[in-house]
Amino acid sequence: MIKYHETTQIFHIQTKNTSYIFKVLETGHITQLYYGEKIGIKENYDALNQQYVSAPGNSTVYSTKSDFCLNVTPLELGIYGKGDYREPTLHLQEDDGNRTFDFLYVSHEIHEGKEKLSELASVELSEEDGQSLTILLKDEVSGVKLYLKYSVIDAANIIIRSMELVNNGSGPLKIQRMMSFNWDDRYSDYDLISLEGQWIRERHINKYALKKGRIVLDSKKGVSSSDYNPFLCLAKKTTTECTGKAYGFALIYSGSHESSVEVTPYGFTRIQMGIQSFDFEWLLKPGDFFQTPEAVLTFSAKGFNGMSQNFHQMINDYLIPKYWRRRERPILANNWEATYFDFDHNKIKALVDSAKELGIELFVLDDGWFMNRNNDRHGLGDWIVDYDKLENGIDGIAHYVHQQGLQFGLWVEPEMVNKGTALYRKHPEWIVGHPRREVSPGRNQYILDLTNDAVIDYLEEKLSNIFEHAKVDYIKWDMNRNFSDLYSSWLEPERQQEFAHRYVLGLYKLLGRLVKRFPKVLFESCSSGGNRFDLGMLAYMPQTWTSDNTDAVARYKIQYGTSYVFPLSTMGAHVSGRKSHQVLRKTPLETRFNVAAFGVLGYELDLINLSNTEREMIKEQVEFYKKHRSLFQFGDFNRLQSPFENNHMHWQVLDPDKREAILGEYQQLQEASPVLDHIDVVNLEEEASYHLACRKQHVDEETRMMSESFSIHASGDELLKAGIRPFTQFMGVGVDAYTRILGDFGSRLYLIEKE
Repeated sequence: MIKYHETTQIFHIQTKNTSYIFKVLETGHITQLYYGEKIGIKENYDALNQQYVSAPGNSTVYSTKSDFCLNVTPLELGIYGKGDYREPTLHLQEDDGNRTFDFLYVSHEIHEGKEKLSELASVELSEEDGQSLTILLKDEVSGVKLYLKYSVIDAANIIIRSMELVNNGSGPLKIQRMMSFNWDDRYSDYDLISLEGQWIRERHINKYALKKGRIVLDSKKGVSSSDYNPFLCLAKKTTTECTGKAYGFALIYSGSHESSVEVTPYGFTRIQMGIQSFDFEWLLKPGDFFQTPEAVLTFSAKGFNGMSQNFHQMINDYLIPKYWRRRERPILANNWEATYFDFDHNKIKALVDSAKELGIELFVLDDGWFMNRNNDRHGLGDWIVDYDKLENGIDGIAHYVHQQGLQFGLWVEPEMVNKGTALYRKHPEWIVGHPRREVSPGRNQYILDLTNDAVIDYLEEKLSNIFEHAKVDYIKWDMNRNFSDLYSSWLEPERQQEFAHRYVLGLYKLLGRLVKRFPKVLFESCSSGGNRFDLGMLAYMPQTWTSDNTDAVARYKIQYGTSYVFPLSTMGAHVSGRKSHQVLRKTPLETRFNVAAFGVLGYELDLINLSNTEREMIKEQVEFYKKHRSLFQFGDFNRLQSPFENNHMHWQVLDPDKREAILGEYQQLQEASPVLDHIDVVNLEEEASYHLACRKQHVDEETRMMSESFSIHASGDELLKAGIRPFTQFMGVGVDAYTRILGDFGSRLYLIEKE
């Protein structure tokens, strides 16, 4: 709900559990008063209005009429040139070189619901889902208008912010920096948590105490990147997974981005997120407008899990395409790690037959199905089926898959082209890069210029023809190349610094057309694994390939960190071969499943040459996942013990009615003579009675030894206050029915059911 008090000019944005309060000052600037736990709505908040009475020494005051100083005022918008020396939210330049602007309050409008942005990935809200506020600010000298946009999703404790700039002046305007939002806090006693990484090591948790100065976490790669995800969290130092205050900020954007955290000499903290400002400039002609990507803000007083659950609800219920909201995802088999490029029609048929026998529901044909694609040096761009590999073509293998009762999926990498293809020879001007310079390759491939409508039209028709003829049910959309040689033959010289953002707009245009054309196709985003795991892609594709690293133990940290923002329903998670292709580690098949089950389950291993024991195990795994699929994909997820700090990791998923939960326990290395273990659970009904049992699984695939038969009955308050006390681990001597054998990289799943 959004409330405005006209006499005090105070705005109060209120969600189920939070309040966001700001007011218009006498000067026309907007000051931030409070963001945190929900407080009552009233006309005035004198207790929150803490300001410097006079400007500190050596300050620049705003005008000759008062000692008011922008530099020590918490603001909803930071502007360069009038004495605010913090990083500006907006930096502009007029045709005469002027860079000083002063945007002041003019009016506002509150309305029900929220429309999607026309060119950008964004949230859409019905009138029942939430409200929106648009505040008009104006620079009187130039006539330029700025709209601050706020939308609220009450049930998810989410505030969505963005800005729109309209050039109502008489001359052209250059935008040199324009963030999606600015949030100033009066204090700085926070830890900063970010998600950082690299290829096959994505979204690891990085935590450090704020200090004076400015921290920038960004991507200049053209994609949101695995380096620094477009997400930030500020948390009090005592905050844990389940308790304490946490602020979360995430950007709905898939390109080069910038997140800034600045602590000033006066102890203020300024947070900004938006389009990468390096090498960015946007020419705004009179009458034109520029819209920033949306940013998502949330607050929780229930720790990092509370913050994450707010994000999860927003993504599941308001961001992903409507057809896939709360719709269960199929269990898939992907041939990539089983065959790589080396396959033919018969080998694919044999994999399909094995997948069917195991109970798998979707078969995905990965890279290598098109002409000249026997390695990563050839074939991208033409998309002509290789009939030497697939004697009946894509249509034939798709028909066979459907005939076996499975869904059919296909891998594509549409944004790329290899040299030597007909497309490359015919349209060299479609390649990103300057025509007089050698373009640097990435994975032996080059980027198609999605700022060019002709490229978008070509890809839409080429892909649509393939999708329609094969009757695809699923598409894995890959993008294995960061940007270099940024230059478009399509854009004028004065607009070349617009390229990176215009590329994202072109991508969204293409995806929007395809999703509209194929609304029931399950699109999965992939970019060298998790190199483009962001809210922008999820607005078109309901799930993302979490990482090219399918090693279960490496996935402990990858999936743990990913869950800070992204729900389990969006995480592609596969069971791969016994020996990891990425880290050469051997991990038990049960652990590979127990990790992948907390996500959208798939199998990516040689299904043909499984042992009888492995085949039996996978059948049991698939059956268990199907029985509890809705819980695994859409339950309330809680992280309980971190693999970044402990030898054990625990996490739990619980259905909203608290009738059923599954608890995962994961060990890294076996310890000699281990101590007794204790596993916390959360959010059960205290008054209810529960039955808890360990999922029966193999602990030794060679001897076919089964796990311990651990089964207890307990009240909710007993489990909540005392936790689970499993059987003791193997102590070096003696094994019986009560011995818990985990070993290196061992794991268990515990099913908790209300009686």
